[in-house]
Amino acid sequence: MKKIIVDNLKYRYPSAQELALKGISLEIEKGQFIGVIGPNGAGKSTLCQALVGLVPHFYHGAYGGSVVVGGLEVLKSEISALALKVGLVFQNPFTQVTGAKLTVYDEVAFGLENMGLDRAEMIERIDRALTLLDIYRYKDRNPFDLSGGQMQRLAIASIIAMKPQIIVLDEPTSQLDPQGSEEVFRAVDKLKSEGMTLVMVEHKIEKIAEYADKVALLSGGELVDFDRPIRVFSRPDLERFGVAAPVYTRICRDLKIKDEKTGLYPITLEGAVAAVGSLE
Repeated sequence: MKKIIVDNLKYRYPSAQELALKGISLEIEKGQFIGVIGPNGAGKSTLCQALVGLVPHFYHGAYGGSVVVGGLEVLKSEISALALKVGLVFQNPFTQVTGAKLTVYDEVAFGLENMGLDRAEMIERIDRALTLLDIYRYKDRNPFDLSGGQMQRLAIASIIAMKPQIIVLDEPTSQLDPQGSEEVFRAVDKLKSEGMTLVMVEHKIEKIAEYADKVALLSGGELVDFDRPIRVFSRPDLERFGVAAPVYTRICRDLKIKDEKTGLYPITLEGAVAAVGSLE
């Protein structure tokens, strides 16, 4: 079942001369985790904003093609309706945590209160979200006393408590240390196991190689490739698009270790170990 269908999407910001997105087309199935990679200015964040309706409803500008998320065509739908289908997690959790609540528990409740849910359903949703993201034990703590990774997981919990079908994450680990980044990726992997559809813009290539089902490579507003990570990261011209292959891929390429049938290189530590072992 397709949860996201992007067809020939074109977009130009107001007063800009160049298109930010140049005819993007892709389809994402229910329960997939899609990594979006590319250099700065590739159009990654603009694509995220198009999936949640900020483009074109908030930013306006010139818009062509179509985006359908969770059965709703973005151009013809109100942002309030889209928000029930797709949630957006920003780079910096400080911009997403409201600051209006004194505890983690009440912070997750904030969006649900605005939805007008009854108390019993709110409690059920909050408990499930905090447990799923492994932060229930912090429920009575002030959100701003959390670590970066914990706060980002709180931001994700606040979104999933609203039960969207899709979550879009725009560089959610860019300001986190390795431990915090790992916490977020494990949380995202858990959401995927629950059947959630996820789209993540990320510069930590090794993590995308490990966790993503497919990778969308953008450059200059165009979709260069959309395939399994091992195929995208094995491209001989990858660096031409401003993206370095995972470190294990580069090592195996230098050592000429690859799958002889497919010509593809390992992209994870486990894959590299297995490839070396097969040579013995």
